Amino acid sequence: MREFGSQSYQTRAQARSASLDPRTPVLVGGGQINDRDGGREPVDLIADAAHRAAAEAGSARLLELVDSVRIVGLLSWKYRDPGALVGERIGAAPRHTAYTGSGGSTPQVLVNMACEDIAAGRSDVVLIGGAESWRTRMKLRAQGIRPDWTVQDESVPKAPLVVDEVPMQSETEMRAGLDRPAYIYPLFEQALRIASGRSVAEHRDAIGALWSGFSKVAATNPHAWTQREYTADEIVTPSADNRWIVSPYTKLLNSNNMVEQGAALLLCSVETATRLGIPRENWVFPQSGTESHDTYDIAERGALDRSPAIRIAGARALELAGIGVDDLAYVDVYSCFPSAVQVAARELGLPCGDPGRPLTLTGGLTFAGGPWNNYSTHAIATMATRLRESPGSYGLVTANSGYLTKHAFGVYRTEPPTEGFRREDVQAAVDREPTVRAHPAYAGPATAESWAVLHDRSGAPERGFLAARTPDGGRTLASATDAEALDRLLAADAAGQSVVIAEDGGFGFA
Repeated sequence: MREFGSQSYQTRAQARSASLDPRTPVLVGGGQINDRDGGREPVDLIADAAHRAAAEAGSARLLELVDSVRIVGLLSWKYRDPGALVGERIGAAPRHTAYTGSGGSTPQVLVNMACEDIAAGRSDVVLIGGAESWRTRMKLRAQGIRPDWTVQDESVPKAPLVVDEVPMQSETEMRAGLDRPAYIYPLFEQALRIASGRSVAEHRDAIGALWSGFSKVAATNPHAWTQREYTADEIVTPSADNRWIVSPYTKLLNSNNMVEQGAALLLCSVETATRLGIPRENWVFPQSGTESHDTYDIAERGALDRSPAIRIAGARALELAGIGVDDLAYVDVYSCFPSAVQVAARELGLPCGDPGRPLTLTGGLTFAGGPWNNYSTHAIATMATRLRESPGSYGLVTANSGYLTKHAFGVYRTEPPTEGFRREDVQAAVDREPTVRAHPAYAGPATAESWAVLHDRSGAPERGFLAARTPDGGRTLASATDAEALDRLLAADAAGQSVVIAEDGGFGFA
C-alpha cells in the first residue's frame, strides 16, 4: 500500500530526485484568477496568475528567471507580442516569447513543447499563460466603447506563432452555414444518441445527468466561475435563463465564454527548482505528451460519434508513461460540449458517471468557465494541485481544438518519469484510419444521418442542420429554414429518412 503523504514516502521521493537528470522538466506552480469585477485587460490577468503560480511554487525569484513566455491565443484583445508585456509586468527579461493560433488544445501542446525545450537546454524557466476579458469586451462593444487597453505599435515585432490556427471553415461546412462549434457539436450528440440506441428522451436524461455531475464538481472548485450544482432537469429543460441554443443543447449544455479568467503555469528544470529551494512536494512531473488531429472537414470523418485521433493519441500517451487507463487516479476531459466528453471517454475507455473518478477536475467549460482557448491551462493547474495532494498518483489531461479536430494529451505525476519526458505526434497512425468522401457541392437524394436545430432567442426554431449520406457512401452537409423541415427534425427521429439535397445546400424530406 502506498504511503502517500507520509514522511517515508517523502524521504524516498527526495532520494530519487537527487539522482535525476538536472534537465528534467518539472511543473512547479499554477495560478488561476477570476476577475469578477471585470475591466482588466488580458495581459494583466496573466501576470496576476503568474504571481499566483510563483506563490504556489514557493519561490519569489522564479518569475525573475523566466526566459520564455508562451501565450495561448487571445480573442478579447489583440497584441503584437503579449508575452513581452507579461514579461514586463512580472519583472522578467525573457529572451524568447511565443504565441499560438486559436484552439483549445494549445495549452497542452505548449506544455509538451516546453518540456522538450527544457530537457534539451533551450529554455530553463517557461511561463505558459492565457486569459480572456470577454465579458467586459462584449459589454463595452454593445455600448460602442473601445477599452483603454495596451496597444503595441508596429515597432514591436510580432511574436512567432508556435501553434497554428485550427482549420474550421471547409467548403462543405460553409455551404451549410456550419461555421461555429455551437452548431456542429449537436450533430455529434445526435450521432451518439443514434449509435447508443437511446430514444430522444433517454439521451436527454443521460446528458443532463452527465452535466449535472460536472456542475457538482464546479460547486466545490474555488476557481470555478459558476460554483453551483444544477440538477439534470434544470440543465436540459429550456427556460428563460436556459434557452435553447441548438437542440438538443440548451444554454447550460454549451461552453460559457462570458467570463473574465486567467491562468498561468511555471515549468523549469530540476536543477533550477533545486537551486531556488522549491520544495520537493511542489514538483509535478509531466510524464508524456501526444498530439494528433482528425479530419479537418467533418464531412470526411469515418463516423460522427468517433475520434480515431483521440483513441490513438490517448492510448499512446498512456503507453509512453508506462501505464494503462486503470492506473489513472484523476482525469480532466476537455468539456466544451457533452458530445466532446462522451466521444473522448469512449475512445479512451473511461466510463461516464463514475463517482470515484469524475471526468472533470474543474467542472468543465460550462461551469468552471470556458475562456476560449485557455480552459486547459486551468485544467492543468488544477490537476497539478490535485496530484500534490495525492503523491504518486497519475493524472491525464485531454485538450481539444475546433470540431473535435486537434487533440493533445498530457500525463502527470509527482514522481519523475523513468525514461524522461516523452512526446510523440501520432498523426501517421491516425491518417491510416478510414475516412468518408466529402461532397461539398452535392445535389440529389440522400439519407439523413444526424441533425440539429438552431433556435432564436425566443426559443422558436430558426434553422435545421443536416449531415446526410449520399448513395456512393459519402457525406454531405446541408441546412433548411422552411417550417416543414424544421417540424420533421423536431417532432420525429429522422435517422435513415430519405432527403433531397438542393444545389444551394438546402434540403427537404422526400
